[in-house]
Amino acid sequence: MHGKEQISHDEYQKTAEWLMSQTQHRPQVAIICGSGLGMLADTLKCQDSFAYSDIPGFPQSTVQGHAGRLVFGELKGKTCVCMQGRFHMYEGHSLCKTTFPIRVFKLLGVETLIVTNAAGSLADGLQPGDIMIIKDHINFPGLGGLNPLSGPNEDKFGSRFPAMSGCYDKGLRCLAMEIAKQQGVAGLIQDGVYAMVGGPNFETIAEARLLHRLGVDAVGMSTAPEVVVATHCGLRVFGLSLITNKVVKSYEDSESVNHEGVLEVGRLRSHTVQQLVTELISRMEINNNNNNTNNTV
Repeated sequence: MHGKEQISHDEYQKTAEWLMSQTQHRPQVAIICGSGLGMLADTLKCQDSFAYSDIPGFPQSTVQGHAGRLVFGELKGKTCVCMQGRFHMYEGHSLCKTTFPIRVFKLLGVETLIVTNAAGSLADGLQPGDIMIIKDHINFPGLGGLNPLSGPNEDKFGSRFPAMSGCYDKGLRCLAMEIAKQQGVAGLIQDGVYAMVGGPNFETIAEARLLHRLGVDAVGMSTAPEVVVATHCGLRVFGLSLITNKVVKSYEDSESVNHEGVLEVGRLRSHTVQQLVTELISRMEINNNNNNTNNTV
C-alpha cells in the first residue's frame, strides 16, 4: 500500500494547471491546517475555494476536524493557499498521495510552507493549550523505510539525497518567537522536537516512555512526510504543533486521550494560533518570483 506507487511530474503539472485555470491567485505561501485548526483559511480575503473531490489528482480527507477544502486568498499582502485538512498515512493513502499537494504548491509558485498540527506532549514543560514551534523532527515511518521520496528520484523537483539537518527555517522560528513576545503569549510558546508515528491509535505507555527518552517533546501522526517533500523541492518550512493533550507515561495515571478532546483544545486556542501565523506571514520576506502565470519546475 505504501511502497511502490509513483506519481509522474506530468500528473503534478496537470493538477497545478487545472488550479491556475480556476483562480487568478498565484500563492507565495502555503498553509496546512492540522486537526481543529482549519479556521486559518477563514481569514483569507478574496477567497477561491475548491473541494478536494473536485481537484484532479487530489486524495480525500476522511478525518473529523478536516474540512477537505483548498482555499486561495490574500493575507496581509501575501497570496496564500490553505489546506483545510491534510492527508494521513493511517487513512490508507500512500505517502505519494499524502504529500501530493506539496509538489503542486511548488509548481504554483509557493516559496514557503507553513505546517500546523495537533500533537500530544511528552515534555514535562509543555501543557495542553501550549504551542510548540518545531525545530526538528523524528520521522519514524521514514526511519523504517516508509519515505515519500522512495523510488525513482524526480530530478525536476530535487536531488536524490536531500539534507534534512536544517529543514525548519531558523529565521522564521526566531521571528515567530519575537512575535509571540510582542503579542504577550511568549509564556505559551517554546520550541521542541516533533516525532511522527504511524497511528491511528494513540501511544502505549511503553511507547510514550521510549519517545520521551529519545528526546521527543511532542508526538503526532503527520507533518514529517510533507516537510521531507517540501525540503526536497526547495521550499522554506515553518512548523508548529498545538499541544492538545499530555501523553500518558505512567501506569498509575488514569487519564486517557481522545480525538474529541484534541479538537476542543484546537477550538479554544485557535485564535492565538491564527494571530501568530497571520503576523508571521505579514512579516516574512517573499522573493516575489512567482508572477509568471505558468510556473513549472
